[in-house]
Amino acid sequence: MALLGLLLGQALPAHAQTGAAPDIYIDGKKLVLPVDPVIAGGTTFVPMRAVFESQKAEVRWSNATQTVNAVKDDILLTYRIGEKTAKLNGKTIPLPQPGSLINGTVMLPLRFVGESLGNVVQWHPALNDISISTLREFRNSVAYGVNLRTEPDNSPDTPIRGMLAKGEKIQVLREIDAKWLEVRTQDDRIGFVSAKPLYTDYTSPELAKLQGEELIAFGTQYIGTPYEFGAALDQTDTFDCSSFVHHVFEEVLSLDLPRVSYNQAKEGREVGLDELRVGDLLFFGARGLEIGHVGIYAGDNRILHTFSKDKGVHFDDFDEKWKKRFVTARRLI
Repeated sequence: MALLGLLLGQALPAHAQTGAAPDIYIDGKKLVLPVDPVIAGGTTFVPMRAVFESQKAEVRWSNATQTVNAVKDDILLTYRIGEKTAKLNGKTIPLPQPGSLINGTVMLPLRFVGESLGNVVQWHPALNDISISTLREFRNSVAYGVNLRTEPDNSPDTPIRGMLAKGEKIQVLREIDAKWLEVRTQDDRIGFVSAKPLYTDYTSPELAKLQGEELIAFGTQYIGTPYEFGAALDQTDTFDCSSFVHHVFEEVLSLDLPRVSYNQAKEGREVGLDELRVGDLLFFGARGLEIGHVGIYAGDNRILHTFSKDKGVHFDDFDEKWKKRFVTARRLI
């Protein structure tokens, strides 16, 4: 990286940073580049052709004049290597740093490459990545007021870009993990919002899988916690089957389920045994009741639940013993 920075000569500051090159995402998809980006003088330089073409621009390079033309729809961008300005539809615009030609590859400032085509560019220092949003497809809505954060972190010291109101339209760029979505707003801000179903109407099989795994990972920390029938909801020293499910879904997904299993079985939608996925709820007959027990499907034909004073919270095989008592499965995510 340092050598590449030096090769840029006077077009870039000589002190290129030697840390890991940032990942670049275009509309949520990671971009694979032929040459690593270079950070120099606080500016990220990228191989021009790869980034322009990934934004569906046609690139024309003149070796004789060292000039590049990028065309997309009604936009024409012209730049000559080494100069501090470019022409955008005939209008002169400045570059934060001049570009350069290195081993046949034109390197230009990333923000210039992205924004010159009318796109939104956002650098995420905490993730060491950069997002470029080229589309304006606001297909999802905010279901409950949610903070737009600068990082996928809800710590008190994480800066907030603003509150998104209920009903506001958003474009989901990518799923960071089970807890966070990167989104673009209609006023062209890019940031992070909670992926919990309480806050937006966004869903996907990939996110559901991540959230199901998060439910099991969270619930597993209570393995061995004693069973107590009628356990209070405001404590975690003991659980019964439905208070355990209530706690896990509330803490991981902010879903406030009913207290007892019979009423929990009315939530979500019914799914068949042949389509179970991690995080689905399994309901069983127990204590003479049609539905008297609930557990969380943990994948690999296992159940995470509690009903025994000897075992407390534990995993069980979803075997014939349980299938004989099975009533229904419900999907909440």
